[in-house]
Amino acid sequence: MKNIVITGAGGILCSSFAEFLAEQGHKVALLDLNYDAAKAVSDRINSNGGISGAYKCNVLDKDNIEEVHQSILKDFGKCDILINGAGGNSPKCTTRNEEFQDGDQDAVDFLTFFNIDERGFDFVFDLNLKGVLLPSQIFIKDMIGREGCCVLNISSMNAYRPLTKIPAYSAAKSAVSNFTQWLAVHFAKQNIRVNAIAPGFFVTNQNRALLFNDDGTPTPRTEKILRSTPMGRFGESTELLGTMEWLLDEKKSGFVTGITVPVDGGFSAYSGV
Repeated sequence: MKNIVITGAGGILCSSFAEFLAEQGHKVALLDLNYDAAKAVSDRINSNGGISGAYKCNVLDKDNIEEVHQSILKDFGKCDILINGAGGNSPKCTTRNEEFQDGDQDAVDFLTFFNIDERGFDFVFDLNLKGVLLPSQIFIKDMIGREGCCVLNISSMNAYRPLTKIPAYSAAKSAVSNFTQWLAVHFAKQNIRVNAIAPGFFVTNQNRALLFNDDGTPTPRTEKILRSTPMGRFGESTELLGTMEWLLDEKKSGFVTGITVPVDGGFSAYSGV
């Protein structure tokens, strides 16, 4: 059984990962800036007979990550598997229009390409890319010279084709897929595999406002997404578990490293025609 560290563990997708892995008998450390969210997941796991712990962690603060690392070493031992799940977008980097409209260049009362908040862009890029870099720097040290260790990053459909309105998130997730390949090559001789999952469209706490109106009806963006998804629906978090389990299992995917696997209901395969 493995010691597994998951960042962003209080979210919908990563909490599903955590609960599934705990059911398999692994010990799971749940890291999240929102400690209460991580604690709620940990409490569910432990009440069902699993072994887990919740830790408040800022994945953009290396000193804080190291403090959490030391706590995990005391509680569970060295990390065998790291899942870099922390990430997200910001309203400060979401343009109102999908394409340039006359007047965008002079707008002051809504976001366009021209007035995207630079600090917001930096935050989104840092959260998604440095949020992989910094935990990896800390926890991969535990894996050196040991067998069966790996890293799983969470990329996105944005890594294949940038989605409209969210340029910072799209660019950052593209970087995550590229960095996954870099890490895989860098640590290949250490037998530390590094792969990623690229989820298609799943409803999460972060994207719910983009997908549904206040009254619960789908937004025009949701209608476009579902038209472009051959399976015609959003994914369920449990539908990521099989891919995750395969990529984490050195017996089933021991020669697999440096790949990003889309789990998207056919979105990446559909040309729109």
